[in-house]
Amino acid sequence: MRERVLDVLVDVSARPDAVRVLGVGASVADDVAHNTTLREAPTAPAAQVYTGVLYAAADLGGLDDDGAERGARSVRIMSALWGLLSPADAIPAYRLPIGAPLPGLERLPTLWREPLAGVLDPLAAEHLVVDCRSGDYTIAWRGAPRGTAGPGHVTVRVLSETDGVRTVVSHWAKQTRGLLTGHLLRRTGPDPSTPEELRDAAAEMIGDRLLDVGLEPRSGGRHVLSLVVPGLAARR
Repeated sequence: MRERVLDVLVDVSARPDAVRVLGVGASVADDVAHNTTLREAPTAPAAQVYTGVLYAAADLGGLDDDGAERGARSVRIMSALWGLLSPADAIPAYRLPIGAPLPGLERLPTLWREPLAGVLDPLAAEHLVVDCRSGDYTIAWRGAPRGTAGPGHVTVRVLSETDGVRTVVSHWAKQTRGLLTGHLLRRTGPDPSTPEELRDAAAEMIGDRLLDVGLEPRSGGRHVLSLVVPGLAARR
């Protein structure tokens, strides 16, 4: 599947209208042009290549040896081009939004669904899933089938609190999920193996990054972990 997507991406990126087709801004036109040389491009660990808000907050590239080993073992990065990666996997820098319509292919979240399920479903049956995805990435894998035996699937939600009122937010959500990821990789003690242990580990961030933490059960062994951050007024 990687080869299929890569072939089309290279062809599209060589077109004069590549920026429009991929649905990205003109400011990243050089990055799109770079897609044409991905097969020969130098590589680096995925932990260094990805630099978005979530990844910057998690600081995967700044982990010590123990944290890096824990990340390589337990963190999986969902990619529109590569499908699924470990932070240690070597990849070139590229530009491909998960929602980009590549000619001749299904929508990428649909295209990746079966390959991702083949890898992630067995992992979810044995390990607690801490789901920090957003947008179309949540479509590419909807989680292990309902009723599948396993420690649980926890979706991370971020709430903002201002004057005692809490609302779901998107502005700080990626950053806060990244901070949670970094905390789980740097903290001492074993990895959380149940939703309740995850809640307790996240609560270690209260007073520093968070105001509060909550855990709500859902059907089929699923939970929602709510991380409460100060509202914009409080941040000022």
